[in-house]
Amino acid sequence: MNAGLMPPFDVRLMNITARVLFVVFGMLVLGTLAGWVGNHALFAIRAITVVGDVSHNNAVTLRANVLPKLGGSFFTLDLAQARRSFEAVPWVRQAVVRRDFPNRLKVVLQEHEAVAYWGAEGDSRLLNSFGEVFEANAGEVEHEMLPRMVGPASQAPQVLAVYQRLQPVFEILDFRLDQLELTNHGSWVARLDTGAVVELGRGSNDEVLARTTRFLRTLTQVTARYSRKPDAVETADLRHPDGYALRLRGVRTVVGSGPKK
Repeated sequence: MNAGLMPPFDVRLMNITARVLFVVFGMLVLGTLAGWVGNHALFAIRAITVVGDVSHNNAVTLRANVLPKLGGSFFTLDLAQARRSFEAVPWVRQAVVRRDFPNRLKVVLQEHEAVAYWGAEGDSRLLNSFGEVFEANAGEVEHEMLPRMVGPASQAPQVLAVYQRLQPVFEILDFRLDQLELTNHGSWVARLDTGAVVELGRGSNDEVLARTTRFLRTLTQVTARYSRKPDAVETADLRHPDGYALRLRGVRTVVGSGPKK
């Protein structure tokens, strides 16, 4: 009969208290142990292994720029903060940071691939192959003949996309597209390696490409009428609905008619 009876309240309270104290003590021990392990010199970050794109950075550069910014040990290091520190290094577009037991970091880097200068003449910003504007030392650009692109930074991907469609068209006449600008009014302006300025006008990418293609297909015939070659073009205005306006060195003429758009 007595075996089925509950223990007195004070006994049950003592048992519960004992269990709670045991759990608290265990947590304190684990916390102390974790703190000791986390702060032990054995687990301090001592080296960084870098793989991936390292054209503009190396382990020495990264160590000098990043290690002083890293806080904590192998166990306590904030990997997200470490990633941001690596991505703050010039030319680094993306970094993946992993722990390498017991005291190393492994970093996989992706660098920016510069495809153009960005902004007005004298602006040191660059544009990468993803259409992203980034800051870096323009003197470290590997290709000297990069074009310049100008426009609102939010429209950088579109400017790059239009350039990539227009450049092959200009190459038909051996022109190189040195600069492409998207103005604040949404109009496109091209500057060629010959110094010619071509007003491409507004519209969708397909419309701009179509106007440019028509212009270049007829340009040789038009310039030949005045004993000139296509590289004699100083300015061209394609914003006319039925043709385009040209200014040639020593000659001025208008092909087609109609008001500008």
